Amino acid sequence: MKKYIFLLMAITTFTNGISQNYKMMTYNLRLDVTSDGENAWKNRKDFLSKQVLFFAPDIMGVQEAKPNQMEDLKKSLTNYAAIGLGRDGDQKGEHSSIFYNTKKFKVEQVNTFWLSPTPDKVSMGWDAAYPRICTYALFTDIEKHTKIWFFNTHLDHIGPLAQLNGMKQIEQKIAEVNTKKYPVILTGDFNVEPDSELIKELSQIMVNTQSAAQLTFGPSGSFNGFKFNEPVTRKIDYIFTSNSKKIKVHKYAVLSESIDLKYPSDHFPIYVDLSIDK
Repeated sequence: MKKYIFLLMAITTFTNGISQNYKMMTYNLRLDVTSDGENAWKNRKDFLSKQVLFFAPDIMGVQEAKPNQMEDLKKSLTNYAAIGLGRDGDQKGEHSSIFYNTKKFKVEQVNTFWLSPTPDKVSMGWDAAYPRICTYALFTDIEKHTKIWFFNTHLDHIGPLAQLNGMKQIEQKIAEVNTKKYPVILTGDFNVEPDSELIKELSQIMVNTQSAAQLTFGPSGSFNGFKFNEPVTRKIDYIFTSNSKKIKVHKYAVLSESIDLKYPSDHFPIYVDLSIDK
């Protein structure tokens, strides 16, 4: 009997050691503007924070986060820390920052660059309407020692050239830093729909988690515009992974919770449950 128990424990330990599950999320918060009226940040920040805490992503990329929204989330999201700069430099302007569970991960490297021909300084690229940035970091799982690159961005909503060139710049940065071929997660509001040239090209070198997931759930779109009584069909928020047999996407969901006919943002967050083999 003792031999059987020992063997069972050994098998369980081995099985748990060869892969690790992670929960990832991308969330466009909708910037804080008083013109949103009843949908202003002050009326929805608690709902949004509790939603994140309930689903408990291990790592989450956010977009449109103004400095006060970053501070609110830092206070509300216990066990999380945030990394990244604002698009106007330092902590100014909208962030495309990354929140991570400090009990699970430590940060090895971190950087923010601008999507433009001058990525190391505040700048606008090509036909963009605003400065656009990408924040990335190399994380190490404290217990399992798995290393993961996580990139998060918000592409321009106007300029098609800025969108395409911005994504190519991100792809080049991934290739530049990921010399050891660690798993890569790319999240963001790309401001383009699935049939766009950008998504078609990106899907040739990375994996769209929605397509790869064993189980999908939620509406087809991710941008709701705070219009509760209209179907949500416009999809512009994504989570991609590197093209690796080590990554398995188990669940993909568009989270459409509401309270009193109100959404926590004008975008639905995208949530993914995946595993990475050792």
